[in-house]
Amino acid sequence: MGNLVYLFAAYAVFWAVTFAFVFHIAQRQKSLQREIESLKRALETMRVSRLGHTSKQNGA
Repeated sequence: MGNLVYLFAAYAVFWAVTFAFVFHIAQRQKSLQREIESLKRALETMRVSRLGHTSKQNGA
């Protein structure tokens, strides 16, 4: 009967570590997704700025 306690403890630790790892990966993915969206917005702002700057040079 004592061995079952150790088996249960091992399973509990395994699943706790597994869930913690999955949670950490999910948080990291959300962070990376926010960073990608931020970079996309910055790139689009640069493109719009460059297009505006180019059209001003051509029109002058």
